[in-house]
Amino acid sequence: MSLKASQAWAHLQSHAYYMSQSHISDLFEGSQDRFSTFGFAQDALFLDLSKQRITDETLALLIQLANERNLTDWINDLYSGKHVNDSEDRPALHTALRTPRDHKLEVNGTEIIKEVHDNLDCMEAIVSKIHSGQWRGFTGHSINTVVNIGVGGSDLGPFMACKALSDFQPQEAANLKVHFVSSMDGSQLADLLSHLNPARTLFVISSKSFTTIDTLANANTAKEWLKQSSNVASEEVLISRHFIGVSASPEKAQEWGIPKSNQLAFWDWTGGRYSMWSTIGLPIALKLGMQGFKEVLDGAHAMDTHFKETPFEKNLPVLLAMTGIWNINFLNINAHAILPYDGRLSHIPAYLEQLEMESNGKSVTREGSNTDYSTCPILWGEVGTNAQHAFYQLLHQGTESVMCDFIVAAKRYHNTDNAELQHQHQLNLANCLAQSRILALGDSVIEGADDAPVYKRYKGNQPCTTILLDELTPTTFGQLIAMYEHKVFVQSVIWGINPFDQWGVELGKKVATSLLQALGPEAKEKQFDNSTQGLLQHITKRNA
Repeated sequence: MSLKASQAWAHLQSHAYYMSQSHISDLFEGSQDRFSTFGFAQDALFLDLSKQRITDETLALLIQLANERNLTDWINDLYSGKHVNDSEDRPALHTALRTPRDHKLEVNGTEIIKEVHDNLDCMEAIVSKIHSGQWRGFTGHSINTVVNIGVGGSDLGPFMACKALSDFQPQEAANLKVHFVSSMDGSQLADLLSHLNPARTLFVISSKSFTTIDTLANANTAKEWLKQSSNVASEEVLISRHFIGVSASPEKAQEWGIPKSNQLAFWDWTGGRYSMWSTIGLPIALKLGMQGFKEVLDGAHAMDTHFKETPFEKNLPVLLAMTGIWNINFLNINAHAILPYDGRLSHIPAYLEQLEMESNGKSVTREGSNTDYSTCPILWGEVGTNAQHAFYQLLHQGTESVMCDFIVAAKRYHNTDNAELQHQHQLNLANCLAQSRILALGDSVIEGADDAPVYKRYKGNQPCTTILLDELTPTTFGQLIAMYEHKVFVQSVIWGINPFDQWGVELGKKVATSLLQALGPEAKEKQFDNSTQGLLQHITKRNA
């Protein structure tokens, strides 16, 4: 049955007509207990949906829609290793990557959980060797700098986690610096290399296929830099001392020169944007220690369990997802701002942009038909206090309806008596709560606002979700990211699309290859479109 033919969809459309006439401030006036009605907890994470334009009836209809779309069956298929990635004919087992060792999951005759932990054991041995100073460069000095070279999921997840959890760097990792390089133009890497000691630098090449042009271009630059900086005649020796490969294609990594002893593996069913839980998370383990990395996995697994076992009425990822469905498909809100009020979470907007838009930015269903409804919204975001001085003007007084996620921790400076730091966090919390309040309720919260000139008025009615962590720790961080992953999956089920492929990025890579030849010294005459041909000629003249 098509989505729009479902009974719940029809009821939601009728309900939306009524609710679209409502203001969120009116919903609060009509219910003195709204926060407890639409507040949901899982361990140290709290989800407040009370500032969404919803009622009990809205949630009941949304859950009916989830049931009509067989969400329970899809969740079971996801966890059991069914080929939910149908276009690539494979499972999507990122939940297995954070499942404890004592669990079992057999897929196609292979015990997946055992393989996962065997790989984690290999990663732990490497982490221990680097932290203990036993991994040595070409001069015999220990490694004190690690550069992760990747792109997309091989960069965004580890980069975000290392930034978010830097407070938890253990003593054994205190002197280890971890850097990230992803840009194709070489400027990022060139700037970094100018400050590094080649004898003490280790490069982690993270690529699922080990054929990604962006990543290998940077890897080759790093290799040439090491060659020129050392007197080591043997490239094989140099690579064995200064490169680790993390890939699902070990033969390709070995072709590049990385020996098996320097490789960490993962699986083709590990999507890039779901890969930081695997050995792609090596930089996280180097930054936090293996125990810290395992705490991140534990937090994600706790959310996995919650998602699989909790009734939809109390299930955080399901509620978050279905509220998004309501906003997108029934209130016609197609913009989504991610607003962390914590500088440590500064990279979460970029991470969620990839997670959601690469997963659900689709217009073709699993059956191959074009959708006649909206799917993934446009996501963007910034640390809240910066965003207040940037795009909040549009949120408050612009013409666009925008749904907003506010992410903040209740506690920040718990191990200090510094009153000024505590005051700063209180100021941060006050700004977070104030902005979500005004965005949802408008200037009705201010006495005398009715007398203000029209250009000073705040209309409100922008739906806001607040995600409140007791404290940002490795465990709660794992919970948070896993919650968003499952949210994306739920929405894909409702929309009937495959969230685990990304064919939309493939054509650009192929066309870039043909254009690369046209930019080379032996370029042949080739007819492109008029604009591209003109730009090529202009570039050629400027480089003559």
